Amino acid sequence: MNRLGIVMLAHTALHRAAQVARHWTASGCPVVIHVDRKVPAQDYSDFVAACTDDPLIRFSERHICEWGGWGIVAASQSAAELMLEAFPDVHHVFLSSGACLPLRPIDELIAYIADRPRVDFIESATTADVGWTIGGLDQERFTLRFPFSWRRNRTLFDAYVKFQRTVGMRRKIPDGLMPHMGSQWWCLTRQTLSAILQDPKRQIYDRYFRQVWIPDESYFQTLTRLYSTHIESRSLTLSKFDYQGRPHIFYDDHLQLLRRSDCFVARKIWPRADRLYQAFLTDQNSAMRPTEPNPGKIDRVFSKAVERRTRGRDGLYMQSRFPRHGSENGLTSFPYSVFQGFAELFDDFVPWLSEATGTRVHGHLFAPERAQFADEDTITNGALSDCPVLRDYNPTAFVSNLIWNTRGERQCFQFGPADTQKINWFLARDKNAQISVITGAWAIPLFLSNMNFADIRCEAARLQQIETKQLEVLNSVWTKARVRTWSLAEFVESPMEPLQTVIEEIGTKRASHLTETPVMVDLSGFGKFLQNLKNQGMHPYLVGDFPTDDVFGSRVRPFKKPYLVQ
Repeated sequence: MNRLGIVMLAHTALHRAAQVARHWTASGCPVVIHVDRKVPAQDYSDFVAACTDDPLIRFSERHICEWGGWGIVAASQSAAELMLEAFPDVHHVFLSSGACLPLRPIDELIAYIADRPRVDFIESATTADVGWTIGGLDQERFTLRFPFSWRRNRTLFDAYVKFQRTVGMRRKIPDGLMPHMGSQWWCLTRQTLSAILQDPKRQIYDRYFRQVWIPDESYFQTLTRLYSTHIESRSLTLSKFDYQGRPHIFYDDHLQLLRRSDCFVARKIWPRADRLYQAFLTDQNSAMRPTEPNPGKIDRVFSKAVERRTRGRDGLYMQSRFPRHGSENGLTSFPYSVFQGFAELFDDFVPWLSEATGTRVHGHLFAPERAQFADEDTITNGALSDCPVLRDYNPTAFVSNLIWNTRGERQCFQFGPADTQKINWFLARDKNAQISVITGAWAIPLFLSNMNFADIRCEAARLQQIETKQLEVLNSVWTKARVRTWSLAEFVESPMEPLQTVIEEIGTKRASHLTETPVMVDLSGFGKFLQNLKNQGMHPYLVGDFPTDDVFGSRVRPFKKPYLVQ
């Protein structure tokens, strides 16, 4: 019978390592445990004492293990040498960690390997064939030196790498070696493993790999290629990594996910996942069904998790993934409409638009005095307050929260040059925004006001200057919003067509061909008012060509006489 030996690398949660080790030995698998030398002596002594009653558990020489360092390889070598020496009937050696957990009955794994007596299970691929490395070092990890720890001395690590690149330093790869990479969790035959450990050139290889970055992902993966007669380039251990190259940790709520994987062993298990340890270590017969390991069945779940972590959801901001400016995955979560100048031109535009489209229509959300929510609400969805101080503290968050909290329901709101302008770039860059602007409509409230004309002229100049800058933003090459603009004169002359266009773009079910428009304010004398502004030195050019007599349709337009070109 082919016997399976387990090499276990442990450095924390030693009580879980002992529990899993006894689970292996209960099925007749000897276990050699390496404990990181950084573990306190008392904890190590207690761990050894807790396992002394099991003759199949041994402890190997201890090494200091650091991420990306040679210590992990040295620990694997020492434990594997002890395994081959102490248990001569072991046919395959399975490398695991103290955070690994068997998912299927051990007898199934033993039978699976026994059916493949000459197969070495180790992920092994050249850097040219795969692109899974994260951190910017592929082939260079084999040609540069790395005497400094990436985690403890990151500055020195990066500086020395840059220095070697600058001066052109390169290490010579030992003759006959073709560097390969892969998961550090392997299962090798005695023949292959002993050939690696007893190779006459081992000192040369060890000396070379001591200066390789993350040698535990390349040492056995490379040397196995020299001696194995049959390699299956895959690991029997389920291990998933996030977009930063860090291992995913499995918790109790991953129980069904792990069962669907059909894998023999999984890492990395949270030491307090009592439900997982209970399910897989005490109820193995019902935990999994005999089948070929297929981690690809759960790859979709992990891919979705990576996408959620790196891209998030449109318009969702949270503390754990607040994006850098320009890296957002959608500024808002749902389409919405912004109307500028419409509420000034039409007396009943807000209720008319709500009735015509069935959307929620707000007033000026960025008015200086308060956010004018629909129905005169002071608080709206998501506990958003109409307080201008809270709103203006982070106006972009105010809009994104409003849209997120009401997603599924189209929101419309009014805007203008008298409102808070900090939101302009956000609206322009948002692909969900539909912005309709009647330029120069700010002149209508001034016309209807009871202000002194000198004050009106100053205010008109100020508002026109603000709107001019806003239009520059809306016309920028960075604008992603759908923007439509009309001058006030152009809109008043023919209001039905642009209103129909706006309604159709909203795309609601109630949208249909308009038969009437909202009630327009009385503009009698507005043309003369604009002329007075011009006479006093303020030219309202954004209003457009508004006739002095306020008459558009009945004006007689001269026809140009035809002429013949000979």
